[in-house]
Amino acid sequence: MPPSLLVGQRLMVRMDTPVPSADFLGRVRRGEVGGVVLFARNIVDRAQVRALTQRLQGAARAAGRPPLLIAVDQEGGAVRRLWWAPPAQSAAAMAQQGATGVRAAGRATGRALRDLGVNVDLAPDADVAQMHSFLRASGRSFGEDPQQVADLATAFAEGLADEGVIAVVKHFPGLGRARRTTDQFVVTIHASAADLQADLLPFRTAIDAGVPMVMLSNAVYPAYGPQPSGWEPAIAGSLLRDELGFHGVSVTDSLDGAAMARGTTPLSFAPAAVRAGTDIVLITGSEATSAAVFTDLRGEARAGGFTRAELWLSYRRILQLKRQLR
Repeated sequence: MPPSLLVGQRLMVRMDTPVPSADFLGRVRRGEVGGVVLFARNIVDRAQVRALTQRLQGAARAAGRPPLLIAVDQEGGAVRRLWWAPPAQSAAAMAQQGATGVRAAGRATGRALRDLGVNVDLAPDADVAQMHSFLRASGRSFGEDPQQVADLATAFAEGLADEGVIAVVKHFPGLGRARRTTDQFVVTIHASAADLQADLLPFRTAIDAGVPMVMLSNAVYPAYGPQPSGWEPAIAGSLLRDELGFHGVSVTDSLDGAAMARGTTPLSFAPAAVRAGTDIVLITGSEATSAAVFTDLRGEARAGGFTRAELWLSYRRILQLKRQLR
């Protein structure tokens, strides 16, 4: 297995247009892309999205590659890339329906996504919102009580799973204390490890229920280590894998957002995320940016910057996840 394929499966990237270019399809056929995340620039209507996902998967299949993970941010409320699809309500509004209603919303969302060929929802938000949290202000959290958030985030994830769509609980180990978004600002969560235990409850609950994917926050948690979660071994490895017992696929939050907030590029962080054990690197910038990240990671792999065992471990996790796709 050449390094290009081991590294390619670890990239989830954005496309520049609603129709994949010949160059982008070539990257898919060569195995340089393992997943695609869709944004407003890629979406016109139902028929177009369905045709797009079929074309992308067809390119992977024709070349004998594993199926692509095709993802959207479909949390509900304001965070809804497919504006015609559920959930129309935000997490805060859905919380009023209880676990049964939230699971039904997850099922409705899963049916809509699966009909379009989208197999991953970058939801639910499992963050416990504090009073001044930006997530609370935007209605993106299921609440301020850890147990309530645990129950409802897990219910939404299970609803997606009922329809064959992969849920991604986020933003590990909890972003509910942040007053500003990590997509635009450098955020540090100044809380003790003891205080952060309550924030971990929704993730523990979802992991125990079998959630297949976890997204790591771009915030820094000094109680655990000096680096943002996605490339902090004490979080991406010890905390998530060893303490919480997660055996599924982990993914960074957008490295472009983290890079923009720090005045640099994703090339600064992608190798560190791979070395920390995060399985998938999420690149939401241009196709040129994600191509450069691939080239850089492939070069690191060829030069021995990553151990073969580490590359294989993530590759196997990702393939195991993809075998579950309907």
